Amino acid sequence: MRSKVFNSTTLVFIGIITLVVVWIGSGILTREPAAAPQRMAERTATVAASWSEAEEIVREFVLYGDVEPVQVSILRARTDGLVERVARQGSHVEAGDELVQLSTDDREARLARAEAQVASAQRDYEAARQLAERDVGPEAEAQARLAQLEAARAELRAIELEIANTTLLAPIGGIVSQVLADVGAYVAIGGDVLEIVDNDPLVAVVRVQQAAIGNVRERMPARVRFIGGETREGSIRFVSPIADAATRTFRVEVEIGNPGGELPAGLSAEVTIPYATENAHRVSAALGRLDEQGRIGLHVIDEDDRIAFVPVEIIRARADGVWVTGLPQRARIVTISQGRISPGQRVEVRETPPEYLIWSGSTGSPADAAEDMLRDATSADESSAGETP
Repeated sequence: MRSKVFNSTTLVFIGIITLVVVWIGSGILTREPAAAPQRMAERTATVAASWSEAEEIVREFVLYGDVEPVQVSILRARTDGLVERVARQGSHVEAGDELVQLSTDDREARLARAEAQVASAQRDYEAARQLAERDVGPEAEAQARLAQLEAARAELRAIELEIANTTLLAPIGGIVSQVLADVGAYVAIGGDVLEIVDNDPLVAVVRVQQAAIGNVRERMPARVRFIGGETREGSIRFVSPIADAATRTFRVEVEIGNPGGELPAGLSAEVTIPYATENAHRVSAALGRLDEQGRIGLHVIDEDDRIAFVPVEIIRARADGVWVTGLPQRARIVTISQGRISPGQRVEVRETPPEYLIWSGSTGSPADAAEDMLRDATSADESSAGETP
């Protein structure tokens, strides 16, 4: 009896559970599935771009070197003696000016003796000549007296030259830069007495690489900027016909006028040598990019609003930008990009904000302008996309 009741109860309980499961299951199976979250519309990247027109640019070499005087001369003694007078250091002199006087010592006495010997030899020769002409004396005697006369004259010329050499003349015009033998000093033959520097014109010396030397020729114009900011025009006066064995570079000299010697020699200088004319675009150096091949280039917008990478060559660099070649005459250059962009990618193009183009440090930085432009672009994209159901 207990077994039958237990079995009936159990069967009822199992039936109720079965009905509940069937009911719940039927609700799940008959309910329409929930709509899958709508995928966010794929957004098009937004960039800012500006039109650039190529301008005529003069290609030039910018080299660095030192400024040398056109000539340096060391005045040396041609005879020995004590320095009795010498030009003051810093004196401006002309070629031929008397700069140094050496002592004559016994040279005046030797001069007097030589003059007396010449006079005596002259008389002896004339007497022998007269005797020979009257056939009273031998011709050989006359010739011997003539030889003695010539020897005496040579001795006289030698002492006169020695005395003349006690006065040292300026070989070139310029400035006495150093006095090497003061008054009272003894100098031997060939001894250094003073140094003269000619600073007009000056010569800027630079070294040109092998790859560029073919574009450098004598008489080409050049611009020289000295330490301190002064700039002067000059011209190439010398191009070495042989490379330096150690550096494989060529010595090039640029001559710069320096009337009055206002500029000193020894300054460092920047030498600019223009050599060709070419059309180029001026852009910010920050816009440069590298492609997978390591080439430097710029991102531009093509006719279909797609990104294109154009390799360029930098031909001039300044603080306010660089000049590049390789772009067409008129190009639309990407200035600001939202995220990563790649060649062939379609983009939404907006004009570059004015404050980005004219930024000078007081109206906001390029980074601020880029942030504002991208924030505006993002807001516009989100509002056009609408709400997701």
